[in-house]
Amino acid sequence: MSDLPRKAVTRTVKLAALPLGFAGRATWGLGKRIGGKSAELVARELQQRTAEQLFKVLGELKGGAMKFGQALSVFESALPEEVAGPYRAALTKLQEAAPPMPTRTVHAVLAERIGADWRELFLEFEEKPAAAASIGQVHRAVWHDGREVAVKVQYPGAGDALLSDLTQLSRFARLLGPLIPGMDIKPLISELRDRVSEELDYELEARAQREHAAEFAGDADVVVPDVVHQSDQVLVTEWIDGIPLSEVINDGTPEQRDRAGQLLTRFLFSGPARTGLLHADPHPGNFRLLPPQQEGGPWRLGVLDFGTVDRLPGGLPRTIGESLRMTLEGQAEAVYDLLRGEGFVRESIDLDPDAVLDYLLPIIEPAQADEFTFSRGWMRGQAARIADPRSPAHQLGKQLNLPPSYLLIHRVTLSTIGVLCQLDATVRMRDELEEWMPGFLADVPQEQEAAEEA
Repeated sequence: MSDLPRKAVTRTVKLAALPLGFAGRATWGLGKRIGGKSAELVARELQQRTAEQLFKVLGELKGGAMKFGQALSVFESALPEEVAGPYRAALTKLQEAAPPMPTRTVHAVLAERIGADWRELFLEFEEKPAAAASIGQVHRAVWHDGREVAVKVQYPGAGDALLSDLTQLSRFARLLGPLIPGMDIKPLISELRDRVSEELDYELEARAQREHAAEFAGDADVVVPDVVHQSDQVLVTEWIDGIPLSEVINDGTPEQRDRAGQLLTRFLFSGPARTGLLHADPHPGNFRLLPPQQEGGPWRLGVLDFGTVDRLPGGLPRTIGESLRMTLEGQAEAVYDLLRGEGFVRESIDLDPDAVLDYLLPIIEPAQADEFTFSRGWMRGQAARIADPRSPAHQLGKQLNLPPSYLLIHRVTLSTIGVLCQLDATVRMRDELEEWMPGFLADVPQEQEAAEEA
């Protein structure tokens, strides 16, 4: 690939070919079955071919197409195993790599955005990108003061490409729905589209990353590289070495998986409490597992890419913690009243509070135990329960509403749980909720609190 395809007609043709390809392969599969091949074998071949085409196109186009692919990749664990197998390898490719931008284009952007003498800012600059993502790619370099840095360069025309892709993808979202049972693809695409302008603004990203870096400076568990330099379409940050989370998912030891899962959970809940910001792009390509600084020390979690954040000045909404606690306590009426008050149940709809409680309890199972092992099997069970049109959970779920203010929180939480299931991590989620989630613990009267402290 020589450059990011920017012409709307080029990108539209590539994306429009996807549903045609799906239909063509279905016809091919029918022919194979008539010819005597088993249904199972044909289905596997069909899934493999579909995965190869879908993610080849998404990866080549970068932009919104690849952003959608990355968002989709964390839900791979919800797919039935016979379907997930062929998709898994193709999905994980999107989490760490994409065809690179030509060297001449990188140089042109750097010259335009940080000056014709941009090379004087670096002692070294690696021409080959270390990583490539949906709207930009990262080069490893050495800053003029000797610090190792990551230089993030935005693809020219990335904004137009993002909007064009997501508009086109939304037109055939229904065809993509079967990729993830029980998930409505269209709201996901709409929400990604709403975040386009923020993700393209490297000044906003630099501000969010600086706030996280300052808050987590010296933290024993989480490492956020600080911002070194920022200009339009170029962002320079400190470099951190570590094992990409996608590699931990594929080859990590049980110790690494559990530690990564615990730290990912901790960051999900502690980040908003400590910074007032929610890191809203939790796919594995944005995290690194950093080895201990000394023998026997703890592994740490490196967090990258703050292009998409949700601003939560008071931390995560107290309503979430309160509803979790009351659900675990079996307070059906109280939970129902709280959900109705927040708009999760519309005024025009009446539901049975006990049925709502039965719907919620399996979903929050990880918060019930001292330790919980996330797995693809558990995720698939949850997806199947909600996706099956014959199940009470499916019927009730269709009547619930997701208020706009909770949309990003919902997606980030689901995505993080998807990654935990890919890790097969055993996590003490309840500990993190008690520490960081407002409202999860019942309010303690001030007199009692003072007595306990004494």
